[in-house]
Amino acid sequence: MKTNFLAGAACAAALLFSTASAQAQVTVKDPWVRATVPAAKASGAFMQLQSAQDARLVEVRSSVAGVAEIHQMAMENNMMKMQPVSGIDLPAGKPVDLASGGYHIMLMQLKRQLKEGETVPLTLVVQKKDKKLETIELNVAVRPLTYSAK
Repeated sequence: MKTNFLAGAACAAALLFSTASAQAQVTVKDPWVRATVPAAKASGAFMQLQSAQDARLVEVRSSVAGVAEIHQMAMENNMMKMQPVSGIDLPAGKPVDLASGGYHIMLMQLKRQLKEGETVPLTLVVQKKDKKLETIELNVAVRPLTYSAK
């Protein structure tokens, strides 16, 4: 009887693990936030996102900022312009870079200086095809002012 119980428990644990893995639809690679000087009120967050199914990044939040927005930089009439966007499409299986000069996350109305070596909380909200929302909680490393992803 104990053998059947243990086998059943192992199967249940394996099923739970596979279900949790199947629900992890969006992966985040190399997230980082740029450090700030003491008086700065804004910084950027950068990373690579990849979704197992078509999805859309629709919201960002961080307790270190009064405002967190998804932004896009683009060249318009020979001028680089930055503006907020309502979201970023995450096509199934394709990496999407959030990097300087393109899509990125802006952290504005900073509540404190962001110092190299610390981590800051960042929440990503992703909308799946079925309109359900997935929340991804991150602790993102703060990199030096001069850091550039390679």
